[in-house]
Formats: sequence, C-alpha cells, structure tokens
Amino acid sequence: MTTEVHPVAHWEADVLLKDGRVAQLRPILESDAERFVEFYSRVSDQSKYFRFFSPYPTLSEKDVARFTKVDHDRRVAFVVTLHGEIIGVGRYDAEGDEAEVAFLVEDAHQGRGVGQLLLEHLAQAGRERGIQRFVADVLPSNTRMQQIFREMGYLIDGSIDEGVQRFAFKIEPTDSAMGVMRAREQRAEAASIERIFRARSIAVIGASRRENSIGLAMVRNLVLGGFSGAVYAVNSQAEAVSGLPAYKTVQDIPDEVDIAIVAVPADSVKDVVLDCASKGVHGLIVISAGFAEEGPEGRQRQRELLGLSRSYGLRLIGPNCLGIINTAPDLQLNASLSPSMPPQGRVGFFCQSGALGTAILESVSERGLGLSTFVSAGNRADVSGNDLLQYWQEDDSTEVVLLYLESIGNPRKFSRIARRVSRTKPIVAVKSGRSTQGVPAGHAVKRSAAPQAAVDAMFRQAGVIQVNSLDEMFDVAQLLAHQPLPQGNRISIVGNSDAVALIVADSAASSGLQVVEAVSLGADATADDFEAAIESELANDRVDALVAIYIPPLNTTGEDVADVLAAVGEQSDKPIVSTFLGSQGVPVLLRVPDLLGGSAGRGSVPSYAAPEAAVRALARVVNYAEWAARDHGEFHIALDHRTGDARALVRQVLAAAPRGAVLSTEQVHALLACYGIDLWTWENVHTKEEAIAAGEALGWDVVLKAGSEHLRINPDLVHVWRGIHNADDMAAAWDNVTSWTGMRKGTRFFVQKAAADGIHVSFSVAEDPLFGPLVSFGLAGAPSELLGDRSYGIPPLTDLDAEAMIRNLRSAPLLYGYRGSEPVDVDALQDIVVRLAAMKDDLPEIAELDLEPVLVHDKGFTALSARAKVVPSADRRGEWYVRRLSQPGATGDTLA
Repeated sequence: MTTEVHPVAHWEADVLLKDGRVAQLRPILESDAERFVEFYSRVSDQSKYFRFFSPYPTLSEKDVARFTKVDHDRRVAFVVTLHGEIIGVGRYDAEGDEAEVAFLVEDAHQGRGVGQLLLEHLAQAGRERGIQRFVADVLPSNTRMQQIFREMGYLIDGSIDEGVQRFAFKIEPTDSAMGVMRAREQRAEAASIERIFRARSIAVIGASRRENSIGLAMVRNLVLGGFSGAVYAVNSQAEAVSGLPAYKTVQDIPDEVDIAIVAVPADSVKDVVLDCASKGVHGLIVISAGFAEEGPEGRQRQRELLGLSRSYGLRLIGPNCLGIINTAPDLQLNASLSPSMPPQGRVGFFCQSGALGTAILESVSERGLGLSTFVSAGNRADVSGNDLLQYWQEDDSTEVVLLYLESIGNPRKFSRIARRVSRTKPIVAVKSGRSTQGVPAGHAVKRSAAPQAAVDAMFRQAGVIQVNSLDEMFDVAQLLAHQPLPQGNRISIVGNSDAVALIVADSAASSGLQVVEAVSLGADATADDFEAAIESELANDRVDALVAIYIPPLNTTGEDVADVLAAVGEQSDKPIVSTFLGSQGVPVLLRVPDLLGGSAGRGSVPSYAAPEAAVRALARVVNYAEWAARDHGEFHIALDHRTGDARALVRQVLAAAPRGAVLSTEQVHALLACYGIDLWTWENVHTKEEAIAAGEALGWDVVLKAGSEHLRINPDLVHVWRGIHNADDMAAAWDNVTSWTGMRKGTRFFVQKAAADGIHVSFSVAEDPLFGPLVSFGLAGAPSELLGDRSYGIPPLTDLDAEAMIRNLRSAPLLYGYRGSEPVDVDALQDIVVRLAAMKDDLPEIAELDLEPVLVHDKGFTALSARAKVVPSADRRGEWYVRRLSQPGATGDTLA
C-alpha cells in the first residue's frame, strides 16, 4: 500500500465489488508507476486494443508518466486495487465543462462491477470540479463497455463517426442514475453478507482445549449445533481440539475457508488477518475484546484492524461481538457464544452488545419466537445494521426485522434503506439512550446536535416501528411473525372476563384503536361459545382485528379453548391477539405447525401476560400497516430548481470567504430564488431619513421592524409598526419604535412592504454532523419553541413526507381551521418544505438557513425574512452520490 499523500483524500473509498468482495478505490499517484506497469502487463491484448483502438502491447516511460501524473482537477484518474494490486483504472481529461472518460480493467476482474464503480466516482469528482458532461469513444465490438454506459441510468446521446461509437451524457445525479446505483449497492452489500451467512467452511482461530475458553466454546457450538459444513480448529500449540485436528495456521488448512472466527488476544489479531488474507478468506468474526471499548489505544488498534481487513478484501463482524447464527435447516450455523440455537423462524435480529445478545436469544426461545438469522456486531467496525437490512430485503427466510440500536452511525443511509425495506418487510427497532443520547464504549459516532424528535421523525418517515423496550419489541414481533396485517384500526373483544375486557377497551381508546364490539361470554363460557363468538366477530366487515381473553375457571387447563383459537387463527385473514392464561409469547397450545420446521408457524396466536401489552402491540402493527399500504408520494416534484446556479453562488461565497460566511440580503434572495421561493425584499435602515427614503422606494404601505432576537419572539409585536403610508407616518413610527423601553442598543431596523394577515410559521434547514441534512417546521413564536413543537424530516422528502411534517405538529389544527377560523393554504407550506429539502439535499455547504417569519394565509404565503450561513463541506456527503463503505478510522458510514 502506498503512503504518498495527495490533496483529495476524500476521494479515497473502500468499495464492494459485485460479488461482495471489498476493494479500494483512490486517485492514482505518481508512486503507482511500477504497479501500473505490472497491471498493464496482466491485461489482454484485446482489452488494450479496446482501450487505445490499436495494438499497444507495452508502455513507454513517457506513457507511464502521462497516465500516473495528473492534476486532480482537469486530469483525474482513479485506480481500483485489491490486495494492493491495481485491477482497474479510469480517468477523465477535461476541456471546459466537458470531459472525455476512458477505462481499462484487468481481464480476470471484468464483470465484477469495477468499471461501474470507476464511472460513479469519476462522475462525482467531475461534479465537484464543475464538469457537466462526459463523453466516451468506444469501439462497436467493445460490448461490455457499451453496456456499462447504457446501464448507468444517465440519458445517453449516441453517434457513430468513422466506425467509433461516441457516448455523451450529463453527469447530474438524476433519479434514474441514483436508482441504478442504489440497486447495485444493495446487491453488493447483500452478497457480502450472504457469503458469511452461507459459509460452508469455518476456521476457529484460537480454538483451545481449556474448559470455559471462548475458542473451545466456539468449536463446540459449531459442531454440536449441527453445522453441516466443515469446521477447522487453528491452534499453534495443540494437536487436536474437541476431537478435531488442529492446524498451526489458517494457511495450513488443505481446503478452502469461507470465514474465520477469531478468538485470540487483541495484539495477535493483526497477524491473524494477514494469515486469513493469504488463504483467501472472505469474512472475519472477531470475538476478541480489547479494541475501541478500552480507550484511545484500543481505538487505534481497531482502526488498524479495519484498515488491514479492508485492504485485503475481508468483511469484518465485530470486534468484541457475540457472533452470528443462521437457523436454515440445510446449514444450522451457530458461529456465536450462545450455547444453544434459537428456534427456526422468520425473524432476523441485529444487535450490538454481546451480553445483551445472550439475553435476547434466551428470551426468543422462551417466547417461542423463531429466528432466521442473528447478528451481534459488537463494536460494529465494519458490518452494520445497514448491511443486514440490505441482505434481509431479499432473504426469503426473513419476513420481519428486529434492530436493537445502541448508537446510529449513519442515520441518512439507514433512513434511505429502511424506507425501502419497510415497504415489504416490517422493521421493529429499539433505540437505547433516548433520554441520555449516550453512546456505548467502542462505538465511534459523530456528535449530533439534533433533538430526539429528529430521531423519532427518521424512524417514522422510514416506516420503522419504534418501540421503547426489548419486551415491547418481542410483543410486536410475535404478532408480525405469526398473524396477518390488519386492514384498519377497528377491533372486537371476545372474552370471559368483563374486568379484563374493560382494561382492553381503555387501552385501545388511548392507543388510537376503535372498539367496535365487546362480547362478554361469562366465566362459564365453553370452547363452543368462544368458537361461535370469534367466528362471528371475524366475519363482521366492520372488524379489522380481534382480542381474545381467556381467564380459566378453577381446575381447567383451557386446552379446548386453545384448540379453538389455534384453529381459527390458522384460517383467519384478520389478526388475533390474546391474553391466554396470562401467558407471554406463543404458548405451545396456541401454536400452528410450521411447514418449514420452526417452532410456531403462520396462524399461531400470540399471547400477552398483560392485556395492555396486547393492545399496545396491536396498535403498533395497525400504524405500520397503514404506513405500508398508503402512497408515499414522489421525490423532486418541484421541477423549476436551478441547482447549478445555487452551487455557483455557494462556490462564489466560499471563494471569497474560505472559512464560511453569513450570506448578504441579496445572496439569500438569490439562493432561495434558485429553488422557487420568493422572499420579500426589505431595506436595512439606520436613521429616520433612511426609513423615509426606503418607504418611498417601496411605494409605501410598508411596515417598520426592529430585528433583535429578543424581539423576534415577542408575542405583542410592539417592535413592528404597521399602516405606514407616507413620510409623516414613517416619522411617527420611527419615533415610537425607537423610544420603546424594551429596545436595546445595537438593534437593527428595516422597512418592508406590508403583508396580508396570516399565521406566523418558521422553517429551518441545517447540516447535522451525524444526520446530514435536516429540515424542520413549526409555528413561529415562544410558545412553540418552549414546548418543542417542531416537526423534522431528513431529505430527500416526498410531497407526502412534507404533508406529514405539517400534520404532525401538535399545533397543526390552527392551520386547518381551528374553532371556525379560516384554513390556511397548507399546500403552499408543503411546497416550501419540499423545496427547502431539495436545497439542503443539493447543498451540504448550507450550515443553517432560517426562513422566518413566513405569513401563511388562505391564498398562499409571504416569506418576510431569512438568514443563511454557508461553510466548506468537509466530506461533501459524497456517499449519497457514490457507493462506498466507511473509511478506516472514520466515524461515519455504519448503522450500529
């Protein structure tokens, strides 16, 4: 690996190839000359001909210098490396705002998506350098390269001149291009995880003969758990471990090894990585502790572990993790410290803490809730919840996803992926540290200034079912895993206890459920009574779900009632939940046989010890079902954005003030105008004479305002003087406003055209270090600020996301005609949210922008004032436009 430093370090990226292997992409360096010559020697004559349109068997020194010496501006070149060797190179040479691109990929690595990755990253670099269009000349016989261009999602113009095909296309990241890129990202990340879950050969490094050792436990859990693949013990000091022959190193194993479980002291892990890399291992599960959870020295050790693993193409789970489990009958993979396998089921589970993971697996078994796969990621240096979501999206064995999140490394990416997955598979998440915003030791996460409401909005926007505890997570999961989704919020209660039925009814009312019917069967109700009542209620078109209550009389087992519930539950297309004998989970009596071999199949009826828990779980699922069924709107509905002009304005400001600047009045007007938001003009004034001149310039019917922060939230608006129609009015207004006792020294004054009466609202956008772009909305004034009544969204936002942001305000009724007042133009507010979200999505340099006050009335809005600040964007949020994994040592691209 080269150590040469270049001025565009943010262009370096760890990337996933199509088959899930990790590779490195970076700008070419002069020190790459020797590597480039070696790479070129491995390329076939045909590929060279396709690149240069003529035989080009060798490179001269002048050629090598031309290809490796670039200015990273007008001439940019990237290489993709694997194990330190170059396997592909792509470059552009620019003239004006157009650049010619060309690629060369080693034949042995063609078809792995190398060319696509190079084109994505070159396009991003070009956008940063002001390039608008790429052109490429391709021989007609070079079908592979033609296919790469045509499948990128750009609008291609093609022509043929003298037997050469010319492709030309704008590199603006269109919806189509982004969709293609995200689909490839999903397939590559899913493939990398599948190779771990479907491993057929596993080496346990640190396998030991000592009782109670981690290495011995891992070997036994694999072997005794019924793993159908090959298990190899690696121990340099032993001949055999638990009946298996021991190998001194991984390289000594005669057969291929898919993944390695590492259970050696932290100081020895580096040598293990090199050993596994030489063997061609795909992934590592590092059980060993002693990394970021132990302070600065451990964090450095973890950065080195990740960097080394990535450089040799390995994916990493951990360190300091419990391991992984796959319950598939043909595999039975227990590569974890859990001594027993959970039941097979249709739920995928991701968590971080190893100790918590053990408790989770015990609870799963006790409840009869089956799992498809399980991952405890520990310090989640590499593989994260985002990776697992990408895998579970297409995993036929997983129908429900559970996430226990102790920290969130990349909310933006999580929101994007979760929104897509949630449309077909429900995601249930617990986010710990809600009140403290704490982060466990070992989790490298950027600090966030966003309030908890922003986290809640992220989950809600993505359709994630957010719950408050593990118990509630399991309550919801057992309903999702075994019962159909409800079609509405109308429920019926059938039971033999009036007291419990009353609790259910009260809980339903407070949870947003509507009780259509409550059927009391009496304490002596028989199984036949239950069957008749339940079937009757489920046949009622006004009922969407049913709550069954069975509190048994003395000296009865309830088996006959259980048979009824199980039989009806198996056939019903409406969900049934129960409080059956005070049981929690899916009691054996209420289980339907699983055709896949799991403990409880579809149609099994979940039971809850407390009736409130049953109702709460049902309410959560009702809300999710409503989200999954509704239209989610469209992105980029506003088509009149002048993004290029806005970027040029930001570049101009930062060129004059490299460390950032507050925009002038004219610049704020111009920036908002680029996104179709009309901001009323105003004149800053310092004297009475300037105020009169401003009124004359604006044509009178103006207002005089004082602009200090302490006045902005003043509810009596004494700092605003209206009804100014001439010079005398302005003189009187100036004397009154400036003489007010609440006016402070240094207060600014300005004159503006009078606006129609309306409700004062405010909009804000910001760049959060963790979340990236944030948009918020609320009514203007101290009451809303003190009560925290603001709604949040993470761009990009659809039109319906914007509508939800407005409706989610507690004070929203004021906008829709509260107590007979005139409703305001809510569509106009929605339009502003969408436009501001698009602006913030496009321009990470906007550190903050406040659009306030905005007067909204029945015929539109008037934006009266705005403040904005731009700063250099450190990372340019490049992962939004290109595929990349988190950089070694960075805090950023993982969901934990």
